[in-house]
Order: sequence, then C-alpha cells, then structure tokens
Amino acid sequence: MKIKFFYIIFFVLLSIQNILSQENEELKVITEEVPVKKKKRERKIRPYEPLAPARAAFYSAVLPGLGQAYTKKYWKIPIVYAALGAGIYFYIDNNNNYNRFRDIYKRRLAGFTDDEFPNITNDQLISLQERFRRDKELSLLITVGVYLLNIVDANVTAHLLQYNVTEDLSFKPKINFNEFDTKPNYGVSLNYSF
Repeated sequence: MKIKFFYIIFFVLLSIQNILSQENEELKVITEEVPVKKKKRERKIRPYEPLAPARAAFYSAVLPGLGQAYTKKYWKIPIVYAALGAGIYFYIDNNNNYNRFRDIYKRRLAGFTDDEFPNITNDQLISLQERFRRDKELSLLITVGVYLLNIVDANVTAHLLQYNVTEDLSFKPKINFNEFDTKPNYGVSLNYSF
C-alpha cells in the first residue's frame, strides 16, 4: 500500500512540475527577448510573371539576342550573333560561287571561251552549280534553325528563371563519423524542413 501511495505522489508531483514549468517557460518567452538567429543569405526571388517567357521569345524574334538580354544571360548574345553570322556568311559565299559558275556556263553556251576555268568541262560546271546551290540552301536552312533556336532558348531560359530552387530542396550528402572509433558511418537520410 505504501508503494502505491508513493507512486501516486511521485506521478502527481511530476505532473505539477511539468505544468508549472510550462507556465514559467511561457513567462520567460514573454519577458525575455528572443535571441536573434543568424539569418541565412536569402536569395532575391522575383515574383512569378506568367508572360515573361512569351515576352522573352518576342524580343528574340524581333532582334536576335534581345531575349537573352531580357533574361540577363548576356554571355549568350555573342554566341547567337556568331552562329547567325556564320550562317549568313556561308549563304552569301555559296550564292556568289553558284552565280559565278552559272555565269561561266551561260557564257560557254553563248559561244564565249574566255572564262577563267578553261580546263573544266560543261558537265563539271553543272555539277559545281548544283553543289553550290545545295550548300546555299543548306546554309539558309541552318541560319533559320539558329534563329528559331535563339527564340526557343530565350523562352526556356525565362521559364527556368521562374523555377524556385531553394536550399530546402537541395541534396547534401553527409558522412557521419562514429564517436567511439572514428570510423565513417554511411547511410542516407532525408531531411525536410517547413
């Protein structure tokens, strides 16, 4: 009987002590200032703009590279202009060569023999014309493809800039060392913070 009475008294005292300590803690929280934790370096997150990708694509369509400037990816602008410039250069070069060999072939058909390639036959001239025409069309196709890729790149970049990537969503592998024998403990843990 004494043991049961002792357990009851012990349980009541612990309960009262827990209740009183919670009240004291609440008073401490109210009376004391909350210590300031070190603030994490917060990333400046721009508000979500649903029309930003369309605007970036429009800017790139109007002037190649302007969409990249709008998304603040300035390092892509020289790449866009170099690719477009190379495509235009090869188009113009192949067009000039095509016109040159076409004019030589036309002059030969008209009866003139004073061209710059007297050793090349008419069949070879026709073959060269076809080759440079095909290369000219291919250069034009590649240039249009680079122009469209410029627009798509600006659109995708604007979409990805609005994607929220925070430290809470990151994966950080960590190796824990055993406190007793300092051997590493390997494992996987998943931490989620609200």
